[in-house]
Amino acid sequence: MFKKLTPLVSLSVLFASFCFAEVTPKKPTTQPFVIGETLTWQSDVLKQQRSINIYLPQSYQQKPEKHYPVIYLLDGSADEDFIHVVGLVQFGSFSWINMLKESIVVGIANKDRKHDMTYPTQIEADKKDFPTSGGSAAFINFISEELQPMINNRYRTTGQNTLIGQSLGGLLATEVLFKHPEMFDNYLIVSPSLWWDNASILEHETTLDLKGKSVFIAVGKEGPLMEKAASDLNMTLKKHVAANTRLKHQYFESLDHGDTLHLAAYAGFEFLFDDN
Repeated sequence: MFKKLTPLVSLSVLFASFCFAEVTPKKPTTQPFVIGETLTWQSDVLKQQRSINIYLPQSYQQKPEKHYPVIYLLDGSADEDFIHVVGLVQFGSFSWINMLKESIVVGIANKDRKHDMTYPTQIEADKKDFPTSGGSAAFINFISEELQPMINNRYRTTGQNTLIGQSLGGLLATEVLFKHPEMFDNYLIVSPSLWWDNASILEHETTLDLKGKSVFIAVGKEGPLMEKAASDLNMTLKKHVAANTRLKHQYFESLDHGDTLHLAAYAGFEFLFDDN
């Protein structure tokens, strides 16, 4: 009896083995998931090695005749704000969202942000807390004289430029707006650290030219000092609004200094590019 069943059992085992082999997945393959590229070079202006992260829209390689606006992001290292801001730009430029045009994003990686994003201060407490401070003029020159020309020469750009800065980056963006407004068309200024040097940057308003500029200012529930600084900036800019100036100040009461940027960037894109 056992001998007669043996071939049937063997056939069943073979069939089961065949079925198991069919449903067992093959070993998965892996490949890098790339969202951009990093450029590193020796800066002639700053006399030091600098790096930037670049995001190119999906259509960039597919449409060689197309040119793109550029969004410059301060605090643009991979472990800072580059990835989540790029995600907002990609999402906002989907055809079914159409919040902004497909854009190149340039994330400026930091080396010493307390140096690069602050101008010289007369406040002793500032100097003590930020001993390397005071290098913003050279950093702005780096962006204007070296970085922007390099981006325009290397990539297909339209000439429309946007600057995003948060915290000390917001302080730097404010300084650029007040002293070199021609560098950018749109300014997205979030939680600016205008307490620096007792907000002396606002004293430069006599040279402020907002013709053709779009400015979005945002702040969260960050305490009286930060909230007043953003409000004072808005009130100062209001005095210089021209016929073709667009200005908005938004308060995010449910957010704080650490998490305002993401939603502020989304709201800022909606405002700055609502004529997209």
